[in-house]
Amino acid sequence: MVNFTVIAGGYTSFVASYLFNSDTNTVSLLGNYTTGPDPSWIIPHPTNTSILYATNEDDSGAVQSFTVTPDGVVSKALDTVPSGGSSPAFGAPLPIGGQFAVVNYNSGTGLIIPTTTDPLTFATNATLITFPPPAGGVSHPHMALQHGNETFVTDLGADKVWRLSEAPGGDPGHWAIHGFIQQPKGSGPRHMAIYNAELYIIHELSSTLTVQAIPAFPNGTSTLLGNVSIIPPNPPVGSLFAGGEILIPAPSAAFPTPYIYVSNRNTGTQDPRGDAINVYQRTPGSVPLTLVAQVYTGLDQIRGMQFGREDNGGDAYLMAGGVAGTAGVVVLKRTKGGAGLEIVANNTQIPTRTSFVWL
Repeated sequence: MVNFTVIAGGYTSFVASYLFNSDTNTVSLLGNYTTGPDPSWIIPHPTNTSILYATNEDDSGAVQSFTVTPDGVVSKALDTVPSGGSSPAFGAPLPIGGQFAVVNYNSGTGLIIPTTTDPLTFATNATLITFPPPAGGVSHPHMALQHGNETFVTDLGADKVWRLSEAPGGDPGHWAIHGFIQQPKGSGPRHMAIYNAELYIIHELSSTLTVQAIPAFPNGTSTLLGNVSIIPPNPPVGSLFAGGEILIPAPSAAFPTPYIYVSNRNTGTQDPRGDAINVYQRTPGSVPLTLVAQVYTGLDQIRGMQFGREDNGGDAYLMAGGVAGTAGVVVLKRTKGGAGLEIVANNTQIPTRTSFVWL
């Protein structure tokens, strides 16, 4: 029997702990653990799986740290600091100098917060980053991702990927914008992934997946190598799509091909089959992004999904949840070497979940 423990965040005052049994294909709810308000985005420390971080996506905005045991027991919050703005929809630890990036969707700001010698404790000397809004519009930063010595930030409101660098010779926590990578007007870049020096972006407003070469530091742009719609065929009348998540798991012996997994959210009239997850392959020639599978999940507005860890075989499975409806969480198994997905388990005890960490 192989058991996997998964922690799930959401728009509640707690995170939930689940146990997935891959022999019986069942998901059991282990417990709920109190946090600050709306821990919608949770993420582990990059090297210490006993440390968990969460953003409180409310008007006040905060970042929290916790410890978690292998069997999914989450501590009380061990540190809580302001995120520097309203509605932090994303946070992530950066390998650069033990720092944590958080972006505030509703206020167009962000922080890259140093941790002290203890990664559970945040410093308070980070410089607030304000992302310039477009003419007549607003900035909506949505994700931060380290690339070399830079941090990229997608801005759904400005149709840009901002390029941030650390102040030379200064203390950690002092970052500034030095350039941007322009995205298609009105596309609304949401989340991103990097593979083989190429930047893949899921765009919320246009429900598209794009790929482009990463321009040289410090500024510049590049031509899109691929730009495909992720909207399912023949959607119900009244559908309204908003691209959600993108994942490119690292190749492994079991899954040697780096497939691209993207989710779409139907915020309008729902398809009875729920939202879909699309699987793409990066291909050479005139069709750079090839759709190889489209799997309906039964979920309503997929906001988060995450693969398990390769070192314990969890990378064969994906857990996903919706931000609306009552479908709870589903587990999908990779098939055909990763080119396909099939639902193997679900749990509806908590109606909605938004982000996942496999222990």
